[in-house]
Amino acid sequence: MNIALIAHDQKKPQIINLACAYKEILKKHTLYATGTTGLRLIEGTGLEINRFNSGPLGGDQQIGAMISENKMDLVIFLRDPLTAQPHEPDVTALIRLCDVYQVPLATNLGTAEVLLLGLKEGFLSFREIISDPC
Repeated sequence: MNIALIAHDQKKPQIINLACAYKEILKKHTLYATGTTGLRLIEGTGLEINRFNSGPLGGDQQIGAMISENKMDLVIFLRDPLTAQPHEPDVTALIRLCDVYQVPLATNLGTAEVLLLGLKEGFLSFREIISDPC
């Protein structure tokens, strides 16, 4: 699966801790991240990460483009809801694209863990489960 990992500045330590805790699961997938988050993840976990621009410089939009081309399977975006973001319209657009294209999206640690545990249990594709439940 192609998995995007994104975190606002105040949430970067949390996404690194999450990636360390679930490293064995994440390393089996192709990982993408916005610029600074990706660099911090590489330094903190040793995982192979494909990096885009930082969020404010278009990284969110680059991930959004992958979503719109059905090339992204899961997004973990640890947002900081208490701090105004200069690129908030890009964040909103990314969330909207996840909804439009049925891409599972976690915006907090609890949901991120549920999705990663789902991967651990062997769900090959969340979309396959939804499209053919029986």
